[in-house]
Amino acid sequence: MFRFILSFFGGIFTAITMSLAMVALSIGAVFWMYGRDLPSHESLAQYTPPTISRIYSGQGRLIDEFAKERRLFAPADTIPDLIKQAFISAEDKNFYQHEGYDLRGIAAAAIDAVRSRGRDVRGASTITQQVMKNFLLSGDRRAERKIKEIILAARLEETLPKEKILELYLNEIFLGQNSYGVAAASQTYFNKTLGELAPHEAAFLASLPKAPSDFHPVRRKERLLSRRNFVLREMFENGYISKAEYEAEKALPLRSVQNGDFESFKAELPPRDYFTDEIRRQLSENFGEGEFFTGGLTVRATIDNEMQPIAANALRLQLEQYDRGRGIWRGTGETLPAEALETEEKWRAALAELRVPRDIDLEDQWYPAVVLEIGENDARIGIEGVEDDTDGHWIPAKDVQWARKRLDDGTLAKKARVAGDLLSVGDVVLVRRMTADDDGSFIRWTLRQVPQVQGGFVAMDADTGRVIAMQGGFSYQSSVFNRATQARRQPGSSFKPFVYASALDSGYSPATIVVDAPIEIDTPQGVWRPKNASHKFYGPTPLRTGIEQSRNLMTIRLAQEVGMDVVGSYAERFGVYDDLSPVLANALGSQETTLFQMVSAYAMFANGGERVQPTLVDRVQDRYGRTVYQHDQRLCNDCKQVSLAPGQAPRVISNRERVMDPVTAYQLTSMMRGVVERGTARKAINLPVPIAGKTGTTNDEKDAWFVGFSSNIVAGCYIGFDTPRAMGRGSGGGALCAPVFQRFMSQAIKKYGGGDFKVPESCVFINIDRFTGARLSDGASGNNVVSECFRDGEEPIFGITFDGGFAMGGDLPLVEELGGGGRQVTTSTGKKAVVGPKATFGTLSSGGLY
Repeated sequence: MFRFILSFFGGIFTAITMSLAMVALSIGAVFWMYGRDLPSHESLAQYTPPTISRIYSGQGRLIDEFAKERRLFAPADTIPDLIKQAFISAEDKNFYQHEGYDLRGIAAAAIDAVRSRGRDVRGASTITQQVMKNFLLSGDRRAERKIKEIILAARLEETLPKEKILELYLNEIFLGQNSYGVAAASQTYFNKTLGELAPHEAAFLASLPKAPSDFHPVRRKERLLSRRNFVLREMFENGYISKAEYEAEKALPLRSVQNGDFESFKAELPPRDYFTDEIRRQLSENFGEGEFFTGGLTVRATIDNEMQPIAANALRLQLEQYDRGRGIWRGTGETLPAEALETEEKWRAALAELRVPRDIDLEDQWYPAVVLEIGENDARIGIEGVEDDTDGHWIPAKDVQWARKRLDDGTLAKKARVAGDLLSVGDVVLVRRMTADDDGSFIRWTLRQVPQVQGGFVAMDADTGRVIAMQGGFSYQSSVFNRATQARRQPGSSFKPFVYASALDSGYSPATIVVDAPIEIDTPQGVWRPKNASHKFYGPTPLRTGIEQSRNLMTIRLAQEVGMDVVGSYAERFGVYDDLSPVLANALGSQETTLFQMVSAYAMFANGGERVQPTLVDRVQDRYGRTVYQHDQRLCNDCKQVSLAPGQAPRVISNRERVMDPVTAYQLTSMMRGVVERGTARKAINLPVPIAGKTGTTNDEKDAWFVGFSSNIVAGCYIGFDTPRAMGRGSGGGALCAPVFQRFMSQAIKKYGGGDFKVPESCVFINIDRFTGARLSDGASGNNVVSECFRDGEEPIFGITFDGGFAMGGDLPLVEELGGGGRQVTTSTGKKAVVGPKATFGTLSSGGLY
């Protein structure tokens, strides 16, 4: 009997042993099968997570950041223990004890799943397993993935220390609100650094990995509060905080940026603008888009925080003045439906959702608003971000009487007399405060609109090429197209200095005489008869007067004498064009280029003829602080010295290429000073330091330009419609763009100073009559006298006249305007008038006018 019992129990033992062996073999087989083709976990030792690239101004202020995933990398040794303890308590209390997986946790999760018949399936992944899932595996809930996760977690624990694993987890995990990693989340939810967080705030963050969207700090506030308090209890039970701390922290309310308890970090960032977006565009080309958006680059921009808003509003003011001068009301084109106007809460929510520009601060901040009521004369509006007062906010009738509304059939209505002539209930408009000039007191709210006409402005250091200000349009949020760097337009007469530069380097002087007379040029399209802007001809004229008064015919004759191939080589050497077509019309600026290229080229006039590489970036550092790009390559041996003698400044040695003879650069600069003092820009430019520059206007005033410079700052402006069309009579470079230059430079000179242009040592000065080009005595004086620079050792020759090889048409007068072919018509007033013939190719000019 005893033998039978032993045999029975022995059989049971054998069966159990064999079963366990089979289970073990099966488990081993499963793990072997799934462990064969797993991704390598060893790469995580060198893993660098995608992090934010940040742009700082020259003054060290954060001005923008770019990222696909908003992450601020925090090494393990910089993450406070409190943060680590909160996440360990919430996600994996046995993190420091297990070897990658937690069998007790897996068993507990399995029991819960069985009890709930699959309805309550909770995770049992350790932090190490979550790292594997986030980095190397998918997030699907399948047994196959869980097995792979356990295998990889065990392998990772053998490869990396616990602190490194925790570092990977705390920097990679998504915590909602486009925040990846604890450092970014701390800034997003509390606008604090990790070291500034209290235990309840650390528990707040540790509550989010489970499901960030289910624990929103506003929409799911109670649920998040419950989860936060659970994490605090776990921290207490794990010995990380005391009983007193637990009770005190648990009693605190749930506070966050999203709930309005803290100011958002974004409030400290200026709105994205054309400058930082252009940096993004250029660095994405140079470093690759992936590296720029994920590489954690630190970019030191050249922007001057003080001068940028001055540049932006100098351009905006001119664009708005032109737009209001046309007197056409367009508004924003947006409306709110009637149901959205039922309550203040509804219209404020609807207004907040609309994409209208909010980055305009011309004269005062511009606000989106909605028309709530149309009165007999006035209109009541609701303004975003501005509380209603007792009487409401109103647009009075006198504020609309400058404009006419375009009707549905495209015609213009009569000029508005009351607000209802322009506005309707539900219209979304832009408004700003009108204030008194003397004391800034509030007068009323006034309607504004983004102009249709657009433009660009660039200012840079003439010696280094550092761009200190750039504005690519009226509003970045209205249009991201950068007209300073991307718009290719005809520069018109602002290109003429390159024609004159090629001539001066070819043996001509500012006193050389060129005939200003009619020209006929046969082209495949017919006879081209270019004209001056005045439609007059002035006979033999010195080069100086030709550029000061922007004479087209002189420029064409000069280009013909020098050769368009030579002119083209100069334009390409200065970077205005990559390939200038050698046709005479291009001497008048008919081939398109960008404002950025023109301003960069003028900088080489200003600095005496040395190559300038324009840049928006001083330096770029990688995530480890290593410099990977530096703009300034000049030599400074003195900078390496420990100290210098009192009063001695470091000597910076220029190693830049010379693109122009310094005498030519000075001659051209002197001639362009005449443009500002006596020529086409004289009415608009009046500054306390010497200024040189050139206006530019194309046919029918489609493009208006001015590019000018002091001894150290060069700046340029372009204005025109994005789809080129006539801006109207009087809309030339001197009228539109020169005032923008004046407004900006009047402030830039206060900061950067300025002085006389540097005179080359090889300059010899001779008095010249600027009207005739004749040599005058050394003691000559008068309005006609100008002291011209000639090259030392070269004997100037006077009395020679150049006509470019063009024989004047026998039937073309020298001075009088071409006429003939006119016809008499009756005007709308009943009077008689003579109008010219219909325009043909032969009567149209190409390129610059004045």
